[in-house]
Amino acid sequence: MMMYAAVIGALLVALCLLLTRALLGPTVFDRALAANAIGTLAMLLLAIFQFVGGRPEFVDLALVYGLLNVVGTIAVQKFFRYGDLGEPGVADEEHRL
Repeated sequence: MMMYAAVIGALLVALCLLLTRALLGPTVFDRALAANAIGTLAMLLLAIFQFVGGRPEFVDLALVYGLLNVVGTIAVQKFFRYGDLGEPGVADEEHRL
């Protein structure tokens, strides 16, 4: 149990550092990547709490959250780069011209 407490404490410290990076990041992309890392830490915290609570079968929820986090980060990055999520390929053709 002491090991879980140490891991949770380390993840919370990392979460605080990432929050400061997300708030004070110099560019939008730095802030988006910090938000992605916060989502990854939230997934890890969810998995640790599930093991501490004695219900490790719910780790699937943490994995689904992690997949949604990756897809959401890609969507946000595409939005900030191209201005919309639009039809696939339309924005790429406009930037090539």
